[in-house]
Amino acid sequence: MLPHAHITLSELQRLVKETLHERFALPVWVSAEISEVKVNYSGHCYLELVEKGGDNGVPLAQSRAVIWRTAYSRIAGYFEAETGQRLAAGIKILAKVAVNYHELYGFSLQITDIDPAYTLGDMQRQRQQTIDCLRKEGVWDMNREVGMPAVVQRIAIVSSANAAGYQDFCKEIGKSPYRFRLTLFDAFMQGAAAEESIVAALCAVADRMEEFDAVVIIRGGGSASDLNCFNAYRLCTHVAQFPLPVLTGIGHDKDTSVADMVAHTALKTPTAVAGWLVERMDTIDAWLDNAALQLRDNVLVTSRAQELRLQELSSHLLFHAKGLLRQRGMALEQMRETLAASAGNFLARQASRLGNAAELVAGRSPERILRLGFAIVRTDGKAVFSAAQVGKGDTLDIEVADGRIEGTVQYTETK
Repeated sequence: MLPHAHITLSELQRLVKETLHERFALPVWVSAEISEVKVNYSGHCYLELVEKGGDNGVPLAQSRAVIWRTAYSRIAGYFEAETGQRLAAGIKILAKVAVNYHELYGFSLQITDIDPAYTLGDMQRQRQQTIDCLRKEGVWDMNREVGMPAVVQRIAIVSSANAAGYQDFCKEIGKSPYRFRLTLFDAFMQGAAAEESIVAALCAVADRMEEFDAVVIIRGGGSASDLNCFNAYRLCTHVAQFPLPVLTGIGHDKDTSVADMVAHTALKTPTAVAGWLVERMDTIDAWLDNAALQLRDNVLVTSRAQELRLQELSSHLLFHAKGLLRQRGMALEQMRETLAASAGNFLARQASRLGNAAELVAGRSPERILRLGFAIVRTDGKAVFSAAQVGKGDTLDIEVADGRIEGTVQYTETK
């Protein structure tokens, strides 16, 4: 069997290399996202470029790239001066590249220039997309509509424990005479992991929301790329819909982040947030002092008014008491006079009755009856009422009006 016609691997790669160099003899502008960047000790910058597709972010293409040290400082310096950020993972760039192919190391790109305007435009596009989505979903004003307590003392802080902004915030708060209770929820505030870390910290605060009056997100100043996570949709939608009022002090020098826009209160720096909280406490303190003065004045006015009222009532009571006593005295006098007259009339009537009774008694007295011709007959000292009480020969004692007669019974006759 005859061997198939073939070429060697090196010949194949040579053909590929020649074809690529013929097709891409001149540099081309390529848009991609930096997934990895590393500057080695020699000064060369090695990058991994990707093109992501779909919502899941799975790479559609990937390639190695290099910026030689002879061009790196110029390209990186200009890019940072224009965008305010260094070349870092997660940044989209428009790079002028030369296509290379090496028989041992394969396909790669040599970057000879980067257009910073593209990166700035992409960041602005992402920022505007976040704004448009939040407005479309109707959550843009939700956190600003959350009521801010009059007294804000229990504060959840989302920041990095080692960040200078967090230290500045604590130092400024510590100068105040008020007792704030600060609870730190540590999070990465820059880099590829910042968005996820801050969202996780906010979720942790939400799980304990009854313990806090407000949430503070603070970070010191930084480049636009360092702070670009605060324009990310996922983070901003959490801030917009957070159940507690959110204060931000992210430290932007120029632009305001979307997180600032949807937060309840946005301030420029961590120190400014601390100052705002202290000033709010000053306002409440002054209000309480004023309320105490008003309360004291109102108590004095009310007490004086009630004192005058009591004096007036006392005078009225005394006046009415005297009048009542006078009326009762007059009534008692009338009753006394009525009682005296009634008693006199009663006694007169009783005297008349007694006189009548006396006349009646006098009219029926034994002496008068005897003067009318009657006599009282007694025997053995007992009055005789019946003839049957005596017999013949009994001695009778007969009392008449003017004396006594003694006799003897001769005979008796009964009816």
